Amino acid sequence: MQVTRILAVRHGETAWNRDTRIQGHTDIALNEHGRWQADRLAAALRDEAIHAVYASDLSRAFETARAVARLHNRAVQVHTGLRERCFGQFEGRTWSELEADWPAESLAWRKRVPDFAPVGGESLLQLRSRVVQTVTELAARHPGEQVLMVAHGGVLDILYREATRLELQAPRSWTLTNTAINRLLWSPEGLSLVGWADTGHLQAAPTGTLDERST
Repeated sequence: MQVTRILAVRHGETAWNRDTRIQGHTDIALNEHGRWQADRLAAALRDEAIHAVYASDLSRAFETARAVARLHNRAVQVHTGLRERCFGQFEGRTWSELEADWPAESLAWRKRVPDFAPVGGESLLQLRSRVVQTVTELAARHPGEQVLMVAHGGVLDILYREATRLELQAPRSWTLTNTAINRLLWSPEGLSLVGWADTGHLQAAPTGTLDERST
C-alpha cells in the first residue's frame, strides 16, 4: 500500500501572535519576522520532493505556503478546511481579556471541553471532524507522493492527536512553533507520526518564535 507523506506546517508569525491575540478566522497577514520564517522554511525545503502545496485561504497561511511553492514551481491550492478553528467572539482578544470578560467560557476553553464552542465559533469536536475530513481528502489524492499543507496551530494540534491517538482533552506536551516542519504519513488506515517540530532552519532567528495555546 502506498502512503502519502505530509509536511504539515504552521504559518509564520503575525502581529497578533506576538500580542497573544486569538486569530481564528480573522485574516491577519504575516509580520516581518513571519515573512523571514517563511523564507527560511522555503530554503529548508528547497531540495525536498513536493508534489503539491495546499494552504488555508487565510493570508498568513497562504503567504507562508507561497514562499515554498515558488521554489518548486507549484501553485498554492487553497482549501478552507485547513482554516484555524473559528473562535467567534473570542477573536481579537488576548488571553487575559478573555479571563476577565468571560471567565466561565475561558475556563471551558482552557480545559479543552470537547463540545464547548465560543459564541459564533467551533467546538473541538467540530474542528477535529473538519480537519480529519480535509486532510484525508487531500492526502488521498497523492499516494506515493509528498505534499505540503500549511495551516494553523489548532489544525496542527488535531493532526498530532490523530497521529498519536491522543484524546482531545489530553494535555499538550508538544510545541506548535510557527513554520516548524512536522512530518506525517497518511494511509487509508489513518495518520502516523514521523517527526515533529523541526526548527533547525530557524536557529538564526533574531527573536524567539511563539507557541500559542490554541491559535
